[in-house]
Parts: sequence; C-alpha cells; structure tokens
Amino acid sequence: MSYQRVCSLSEVADGEALPVSVGDGADAIELVVARHGDDVFALTDLCSHQDYPLSDGDVEIVDGVPTIECTWHGSCFDLRTGVPTNLPANQPVTTHPVRVEGDDVLVDTSAATG
Repeated sequence: MSYQRVCSLSEVADGEALPVSVGDGADAIELVVARHGDDVFALTDLCSHQDYPLSDGDVEIVDGVPTIECTWHGSCFDLRTGVPTNLPANQPVTTHPVRVEGDDVLVDTSAATG
C-alpha cells in the first residue's frame, strides 16, 4: 500500500467533507475526505448518478450508517463502502483506505474499492 498525505485532520471538521486532489495534472485524483467523530473516510469526489461533487454534500448518520449526501439529486452513500443507500444512484463510488498519523490524513489511492 502506498499512502499519501492529503490534508490535516484539523482541516476536516466533525460532520464535514473536504475536497482534496492527489497527484498532479492529468494523473490527479479528486477525492472527498469526510469525518464522523474519530472516523475518517476517503471517496472519489463524484456522485455515481450524474457526476456531481460529493464534497458539496452533507455528512450524516442515517439509520446508524455514516453517509454523505449528493446535493444535486439526494443520493446518499455509505462512507465506509461507497454503496448508495437510496436512489437515484444505484452504483457505488470508489472508496480508499485511510490512515491518520498525528494530524496527517493519509490515503492509499492504489487500493481503491467500489
């Protein structure tokens, strides 16, 4: 696994989402880093329904599941798995392993799932 620093933990408030870019130029990957309590998640910053940035959405707990909502059409995604929890999205978004070391949030973009 190849973890890269994407932001400081202090940049991601509890219940918030932060857009980050990993890499340079055409190889850059746009991610959203979301936080719920001590848990930090990283997903591709693009709704699978109609290519809208998830980083504009709200981080909430819905039926015990940490989710992020796409503000365009209201699809929510499980932050742990990227699986949509409601329509209109029916395809998952890609998730990435996260590690927190001190105040650094590290993401492994080579180990994507979803």
